Amino acid sequence: MDFPALNMSVVPEVEGFFDPASNTISYLVKDPASSACAIIDSVLDIDYAAGRIAYDSADRLIDAIVARGLRLEWIIETHVHADHLSAAPYIQQKVGGKIGVGARIIEVQETFGKIFNEGTEFQRDGSQFDALFEDGDTYQIGGMTAFAIATPGHTPACMVHVIGNAAFAGDTLFMPDGGSARADFPGGDAAELYRSIQKVLSLPDEMRLFVCHDYGPGGRTIAWETTIEQERANNIHVGGGTSQDEFVRFRAERDAQLSMPKLILPSLQVNMRAGEIPRDASGRPMLKVPINGL
Repeated sequence: MDFPALNMSVVPEVEGFFDPASNTISYLVKDPASSACAIIDSVLDIDYAAGRIAYDSADRLIDAIVARGLRLEWIIETHVHADHLSAAPYIQQKVGGKIGVGARIIEVQETFGKIFNEGTEFQRDGSQFDALFEDGDTYQIGGMTAFAIATPGHTPACMVHVIGNAAFAGDTLFMPDGGSARADFPGGDAAELYRSIQKVLSLPDEMRLFVCHDYGPGGRTIAWETTIEQERANNIHVGGGTSQDEFVRFRAERDAQLSMPKLILPSLQVNMRAGEIPRDASGRPMLKVPINGL
């Protein structure tokens, strides 16, 4: 596949921040030639049982930006996460940056706007975000030209973001021994996910790939960086020439055994709003629990 904006000579500085509560890795990505940077997939801490929000994970990112004198230009969401809340608006308020997500967020908002009975006041046009990326769209982080690859299948709005010789996979791919994301959420499709993965695997062998989650399969140490070559050869779900039919059959069987993520209900309500917590009629922050909605 052809990627016109690809420039493997650019080597961004990448720092991962692991959140053990959700097994999420957030990234601080810096232009090596300037103070410009981006954040990818930030985390807002929540004690769901107590209904309490905290900002420790987001503050770690903010502190790193401030300590290094960096300029935050983008806060990227690879997709509407179902397992953690985004801290994008909190970070934006503290250190700036534009919030970007895939343009098919509109489909996600339409689907879950109905499930959560959001009513007409909830805008389903993606206007909560500063930028909606289409497949192949480019954007600048200092002197680096980044581009987005549409990778639907896990969710309609999933995108892999490529910045120089680094690709940020979201949930499209995990580490080789972790495989791939589920495809049974509303709007998910295993065949579409397989085709999306093949697009990503057509990137250069030496491309660094950074995953959004890692669970340490088999008890190994948590890790989040691999390469396209390693994924293509060794990914346990799609590596070594796995066919689309084989993948779809495997995902159907596997997904049927998976329980819902613990934070799916608060995560979807918040993340489809670009990280803003919904409010009730009196203006109080409030989350819903639709019964048998998923």
